[in-house]
Amino acid sequence: MQFDSTEELARHLVQLRLISDEQLAECQSQQPVSSDPDSLLKALEKTHALTSYQIQRIRSGDDSPLVLGNYRLLYQNASGSFARVYRASDISSGAMLGLKVLRQRYVDDPKSVEHFHREAQMCMKLKHKNIVPIYGVATEGDHHYFTMKFVEGGNLRDFIRIRGKVAPHELLRCGADMAEGLEYALTQGMTHRDFKPSNVLMSSRGVAKLVDFGLAGDEASSSDESVQAVEYATLEKNTGAPRNDPRSDLFFLGAILFELATGNSPWTGGGGREARKQFSRYTGVRPIRQVDPNVPSDVGDIIDRLLRVNPNERYQSATAAIVDLKAALALHGDDKTADHKQPRISTVMCVESRVKQQDMLRDYLSKHGFRVLMLSSWDRAMTRLKSNPPDCLLLMGETLGGGGAAVYDEALRWSQAKDVSCVIVLPKQNSEAKESLRLNRSSRVLVNPVTLRELRRAIVDTLQAQLNRE
Repeated sequence: MQFDSTEELARHLVQLRLISDEQLAECQSQQPVSSDPDSLLKALEKTHALTSYQIQRIRSGDDSPLVLGNYRLLYQNASGSFARVYRASDISSGAMLGLKVLRQRYVDDPKSVEHFHREAQMCMKLKHKNIVPIYGVATEGDHHYFTMKFVEGGNLRDFIRIRGKVAPHELLRCGADMAEGLEYALTQGMTHRDFKPSNVLMSSRGVAKLVDFGLAGDEASSSDESVQAVEYATLEKNTGAPRNDPRSDLFFLGAILFELATGNSPWTGGGGREARKQFSRYTGVRPIRQVDPNVPSDVGDIIDRLLRVNPNERYQSATAAIVDLKAALALHGDDKTADHKQPRISTVMCVESRVKQQDMLRDYLSKHGFRVLMLSSWDRAMTRLKSNPPDCLLLMGETLGGGGAAVYDEALRWSQAKDVSCVIVLPKQNSEAKESLRLNRSSRVLVNPVTLRELRRAIVDTLQAQLNRE
């Protein structure tokens, strides 16, 4: 859709409820806006009234909705063959949540629509710390969607891609979390039926949470074999396991733990559909200590037992697996040989107003395993720090002008009050302030010029100090 003036574009955005009248007025008071509609979009992005994702969609003329019900779609987080998942905000309260939308190619297929709504309705009854809660399901026009809790962090697929293999205590803690989610779901009569790394979220606090029970089995589920993960159908067909066998989820829990332990998938032969239909894919998994002799024997025994092809030789329940996972965690939980990387996908809130530096910091820290929240002013950072603190506050002093000294003290006070690690980068002309700042074990002060590597090292050090203090 093309706009002839900024006024026409502004009316359109307000009518869609993408921005409010107040946000428009604030933007126009803070940023110069010419008659070119694109200048209004740039100004709205700079004042954080619109996201880069929303602006890209508007510029491209994409007519798919950016508002569904009472929710603004901020970013696309994930995309599968059946649905897309967005980070969204509640227009009334500003609260962040996840929003899953059925792909348009399926809206004319009653079976697919029923399946989508069934997932939401079944999962709304699941209330557990290791399962992402579903809030509600709705339809607007021909768009079907449901809302769920937004988890700050990322899925295990991305976690493994960034981190590679993890220390035994991290693996065991994550395994216990996942098993407890499966255990609880079974008490509600449900199995997952599509258990894989991309369907496990790792929160910024290091808690594993199960998501996407779209193929979940329950006592009332259909026997339609077309609504099954290929892996499950192949495994169960060739081992004589009953339909919705809870032990099948445990097999694929073992596969996830294998990947966390070694950094590599247990499967060979690629990930295509035909490869996943081959039973030899599952019988050919080597004992994990043959793949990586550094895996502790007790951890290896748990993973190998979960991956037994014969379901009668596996753990017979998630409860039994939890007992062994937690017993091993008690032995490895204080592992002093763990590497010095950040212990989880940590959120760094960076205060930096310069666009070029924002992009550089975001790209570098994201590539090194951090989730980056970029804010352009200390006032905005204070609001977020009070309501939803990150793991680490990164304050770039060049952005503060003459009022830096007071802000440095305030940043340290708030970070210490909220148990948030803190890294402050002083401009060279303010280097004398370093001597007067009151630091603790989880705060650092650097003086420009600093390299990105030095900056990352300081962030990791403060996070590690914070973890050790806990």
